[in-house]
Amino acid sequence: MSTAIPRVLSIAGTDPTGGAGIQADLKSIAAHGGYGMAVVTALVAQNTHGVRSVHTPPPEFLHEQLIAVSDDVTIDAVKIGMLGNAETIGVVDDWLGRGKSPLVVLDPVMIATSGDRLLEAAAEEAIGQLLHRVDLVTPNLPELAALLGEPAATSWSEALEQGRRLSHAKSVIVLVKGGHLQGQDCPDALVDAANGLPDGRQVFEVSAERIDTANTHGTGCSMSSAMATLQARLGDWTAALTLTKSWLQDSLAHADELNVGSGNGPLHHYHQLWNGGMPSGK
Repeated sequence: MSTAIPRVLSIAGTDPTGGAGIQADLKSIAAHGGYGMAVVTALVAQNTHGVRSVHTPPPEFLHEQLIAVSDDVTIDAVKIGMLGNAETIGVVDDWLGRGKSPLVVLDPVMIATSGDRLLEAAAEEAIGQLLHRVDLVTPNLPELAALLGEPAATSWSEALEQGRRLSHAKSVIVLVKGGHLQGQDCPDALVDAANGLPDGRQVFEVSAERIDTANTHGTGCSMSSAMATLQARLGDWTAALTLTKSWLQDSLAHADELNVGSGNGPLHHYHQLWNGGMPSGK
């Protein structure tokens, strides 16, 4: 079912520089025609060079935030990002189980692009259990491997096979991402080995040339938010990935124009919107 202006809730941590976390989610949601909302799971002191510290508010306050927004607003899609620990995961799991289930996209924020660990090791089992509430999970390759308890894939074929195993085991669509691989091509693919995609295929792949930029901070957050928003708008996972990939390529190609920070800076979420319009899917 599609929605003209989807109301999309980000449940995630913060980024003071605006490149990742809820700040990136809200930009990505807006860039794709959604109305963004946010519930904070963690306050993160970070910049373009990495994470310095994390403050996790009490779980009772997280619960109050979730109840406050869902008591008042119809939520069409939920994007889940940084959860941090098992207690936080449990609060979100319980909240999703109590209400009318919206579309749910999980970016299992476990390992940042900088290499910083953003999920306690003891919580890895809990994040795997949360997948039963999820429509789409969008791990990077180290996170995909961690969810399976395996070494990270070093080739695209290995990555797709890991995606198939996770999809089959958890009955969830997996967005397998090739950003961590070497080479000129940068493929992404939807994998549904449990039920199959609407056209009957198990794998739908979109590839593009790798953009030469160091400014990739928040790419995973932004991509998962775009997928949640476009799926809520269009009701078509393959169209959502096609448009997300095109937007992401443009955002990375123009990331250097922002000149934000001296490390791994953010992508340019609004370049396409400011220079020709929002992805329409039409």
